[in-house]
Order: sequence, then structure tokens, then C-alpha cells
Amino acid sequence: MHPANIASRLAAIAALLITHATANASPLVYEPVNPTFGGNPLNGAVLMDQANAQNKHTDPSLSDSLTQQSTLDQFNSQLQQAILSRVATSVTSSIVGNDGTLKPGTINTGNFSIAISQVSGGNLQVTTTDKTTGATTTFVVSGQ
Repeated sequence: MHPANIASRLAAIAALLITHATANASPLVYEPVNPTFGGNPLNGAVLMDQANAQNKHTDPSLSDSLTQQSTLDQFNSQLQQAILSRVATSVTSSIVGNDGTLKPGTINTGNFSIAISQVSGGNLQVTTTDKTTGATTTFVVSGQ
């Protein structure tokens, strides 16, 4: 075969391939994967699992003291929380009237002093003092 015929046939084949490729082309459409940016909401859990699996950072303020505690220490901690909850319920019932409003006055427990006083605008100020450390917290609530 003559080199000119080979070149013309290759050119014809290349033209056919280019024509065929452009005839089947479609525009590229961006579709986000992340649901935060408009992607499919079902991708959220998968993306979060992948991020957590790759995350090698730990929060230094979080301690894993609960996992280091013995079963006895965990039980004592839960018991202490239950007792404090009961004390809080008892204190609440003695400072809240039958109509649901707070009554001004002072309540003392073993470690805490709770003072409720009238402030401007019909509001009540609740101040809790830790008797052992002297630390206080204060908040204001509506007296009605």
C-alpha cells in the first residue's frame, strides 16, 4: 500500500473517532457528595463514619476517668448523684409554693446554702453557696 493511502485512511479513521466521540459527549454536571452542600442526605452517615475513622486527634480536656474507675468507684459516683438528686428534690419542694412560685428565704443543707431574695421588677435572685469552698452561683428568675 502506498504511504499516501495509509495517511489518508488514518486521517479518515481519526475523523470518524473524533466525530463519534463528540456525538456521545454530554456536559459535565457537578453533584456534591456532602449533604451539607446539597448532596444526597443518605451520604451523611457514611461520610461521618469515614471522618471519625480517620480522626487521630483527641480532646485533651476529655478524660477517660470513667473507663479507669473501678466498678466500686463507678457505683459510688452513681450513688452520690442519686443522693444529690434527692436532696435537690427535697430542697425544691421546700422553696416552691403550692402555686408553683418560689418563696423568698434561705435553705441550708450539709454543704450548701440556698438564698432566694426579691430583686427589682418582681424577680427573684437565687444564690447557691458551697459552704466548704465559699464558691457561689447566682441566677435570676421571674417571680410570677
